[in-house]
Amino acid sequence: MSIQFFCPRWGSEDLSLDDFCQKTSNAGYDGFEVGIAQTTSDGELEQMWNIAEKYKLKIIIQHYDTYDANYAKHYDLYCAWLEKVRTLPCVKINSQTGKDFFSMEQNSALIEAALQVSLQTGIQILHETHRNKFSFAAHITRQFLEKIPDLKLTLDISHWVCVAESFLEDQQKAVQLAIDRTEHFHARVGYPCGPQITDPRVPEWQHALNVHLNWWDKVVERKKKEQSAITITTEFGPYPYMVQLPATLTPICNQWDVNVFMMELLKKRYS
Repeated sequence: MSIQFFCPRWGSEDLSLDDFCQKTSNAGYDGFEVGIAQTTSDGELEQMWNIAEKYKLKIIIQHYDTYDANYAKHYDLYCAWLEKVRTLPCVKINSQTGKDFFSMEQNSALIEAALQVSLQTGIQILHETHRNKFSFAAHITRQFLEKIPDLKLTLDISHWVCVAESFLEDQQKAVQLAIDRTEHFHARVGYPCGPQITDPRVPEWQHALNVHLNWWDKVVERKKKEQSAITITTEFGPYPYMVQLPATLTPICNQWDVNVFMMELLKKRYS
């Protein structure tokens, strides 16, 4: 089994792409995960891949910006985005899909559209467990997983912890089903009142960290048994995920350092 670690482009937009890629490579990542907007031009995409290749970095692309509350418009925009990226030589596509208030039938149609593109291109399209999307909560996502056998996940379980205001102790079947269908995960740690603890390096957050490590361990153990690869993005984010000090707007810790810490922790744990 191989494990590849990806750095989030999110939070480092102040760096040029070249500087970001050099920093990412120097830190020991295998690649980076980046959101591709509806408005990203073909020229920008070509430049992105050229710079990534220069530093021998792989790319996971992320869908995030189909927001329209009108379902018909939403569906058309999502399908247009899938068409836009279908030929990109990425490792995987991570999709924040649908809306929490769309019906199961509507969200299922969006998942089916992604599945058809995946079957046609051979690119794995995964659906991220994320607030505001179809997969916003463990019990709801369980229904989709049971209905759609080919549905595969990017597990960002910090969102579910926040939504349920618990460490999901009473939803173990839903969590296990999600673990069984996970092909990529975001190594961010949530807690019952938020999607991101302030700092995983300090003692007061060790319980939250250990709960998440236990879930991630199960994903990695499953992939070892399958003798297949797993990808991990260390996705502690900037404000508003990262708490800022009042008035000064100063982050209370360094996002980059936290993510590198998470990568090194998991590399050691899974070596």
